[in-house]
Amino acid sequence: MINIVRTEDGSNTLYVEELQEHYHSVHGAIRESEFIFINSGLSFSGANPVRIFEAGFGTGLNALLTAVHELSGKREIFYTSIEKYPLSESIINSLNYKKLICGEGGRIYDLIHSCLWNTPVRILNNFELHKIKGDLITDELTGDFDLIYFDAFGPDKQPEIWSEEVFRKISEHTVRNGVLVTYSVKGSVRRTLEKNGFETNLLPGPPGKRQILRAVKI
Repeated sequence: MINIVRTEDGSNTLYVEELQEHYHSVHGAIRESEFIFINSGLSFSGANPVRIFEAGFGTGLNALLTAVHELSGKREIFYTSIEKYPLSESIINSLNYKKLICGEGGRIYDLIHSCLWNTPVRILNNFELHKIKGDLITDELTGDFDLIYFDAFGPDKQPEIWSEEVFRKISEHTVRNGVLVTYSVKGSVRRTLEKNGFETNLLPGPPGKRQILRAVKI
């Protein structure tokens, strides 16, 4: 069972009763995604074009914010995301991101969710989206990436996604000086990333989160 929850910044998130886990922070879904993935990841990366891999497409919020952030067209984005359990159209249509993200946000949101799965689709002049319906644990990855958004459910809920095998796979497809950002700062996550070629740093977090993690491939 999935329930829609209003977070502190007015944006919606989803609560999965089976996992007892929210998709985003209850302190602000949009605020959290902007802070971690846009400000600490996309804005930090100097790659152009930037090839992004996202672990967990979810509501598509990170893809939406990335596309909106780069609307100037000065940087080309190739955005790949893998999701084992895509959300239903009814849930997607019940979220309120279209109302809260100004300008082109609503149109981009519709494009992100209406485009085909398992094939790259150019949804903006400088934004190509490749949504993969698959399993990060068992499926092979292809291509090299400059920026990783690791936004899976927490390691205490789905530890198999935060395993050494998964991070080794991601490391093999992350270029030198590539960046990984995530909300989890667990010691086991940091150690596993470091074992697989990343240098990790703790950064101040958004409201409700004392710290976040940014790692750079060395």
